[in-house]
Amino acid sequence: MSVRLVVSIDAAPGKGDEFAQVFNKRCEDSRKDAGCLQFEIFRSVSNPDKFALLELWESQAALDAHAKLNQSRPPLQPGLRAGGGEREDYEYNRVR
Repeated sequence: MSVRLVVSIDAAPGKGDEFAQVFNKRCEDSRKDAGCLQFEIFRSVSNPDKFALLELWESQAALDAHAKLNQSRPPLQPGLRAGGGEREDYEYNRVR
């Protein structure tokens, strides 16, 4: 069963442009991970420092493998992100 993640991310105040540039590269890398169906960042039209990350994975195993791989990737620069973000996981279960 596929897994959908919705992650709210806040850049540090005034750092939205820099965050977007850095995170776009992270999205490109993550889209190459096995089982990744979607990995996209969206920027708020009303708050340039607020983002939503949408991820879709073929399975929980694919998401787990991505999480393990992320541990070996360099972290974001300090001071670029505010807080840890909020994540919601969804299972895709077609009802119609």
